[in-house]
Amino acid sequence: MNRTIAVTGSASGIGATLAALLTERGDTVIGVDLADADVVADLASPEGRAAAVRAIAERADGRLDGLVTCAGTSIPGPAMVRVNYFGSTELATGLQPLLAASSDGRVVLVGSISGTQPSYAPLVEALLADDEQQALERADEVVVAAGHPSQIYPSTKSALAQWARRTCVAPGWADAGIPVNVVAPGVVLTPMTTALVADPQMKQVMDAAVPMPLHGYAPPAAPAALAAWLVSAENTHVTGQVVYVDGGAEATLRSADHF
Repeated sequence: MNRTIAVTGSASGIGATLAALLTERGDTVIGVDLADADVVADLASPEGRAAAVRAIAERADGRLDGLVTCAGTSIPGPAMVRVNYFGSTELATGLQPLLAASSDGRVVLVGSISGTQPSYAPLVEALLADDEQQALERADEVVVAAGHPSQIYPSTKSALAQWARRTCVAPGWADAGIPVNVVAPGVVLTPMTTALVADPQMKQVMDAAVPMPLHGYAPPAAPAALAAWLVSAENTHVTGQVVYVDGGAEATLRSADHF
């Protein structure tokens, strides 16, 4: 059966790889990005997110079978809060009626292994409260509290995983047959990481922060393949899960008694 799936961040990286994979298997993909996409929208603003929801709804014709939110940024600053978190949660919430109209609606959010790393609790709390202005203010505090903005990214990814965990069993989701899951990659070889990997000093930092003993850095196809299955009709019972595609980084960094 032909399925209609919206993919944000579809113009490059994991999103572009996933869009190609879904198209190859016969799905109709509604790509969303800043340019070179079916829906051109800026997910860094509430207005851009609302416009994206409307445009997807127009193309979906009353039913959306899946949403995968690959759009994100690793550049420290407000865009991390706006795109990495609200660019996923607001689209999922806005498109919930269309997903519920499908017999097999699915949501996959792209998180990160960074979500397991130190975060700034006040920022995570503001994100989970869906208070964007307060979250931006708390993000500004991170620089003062931590001396640098490095905790903003893991805070957005930690909050995204927690949002998925609470949302997947909330009214309108599991009871509407909509699984909500997170794919959490380690270091993926995309345009976003090219400069970091090319810098020997930064590569050393990344190797220490995200050790990947199984096959090293991942190609975009690795997380894309998992997202493709999680958003498929075949996934009937997996929900609320954060699945690490990280070459063993999470298992290396967190002790076995974590569970």
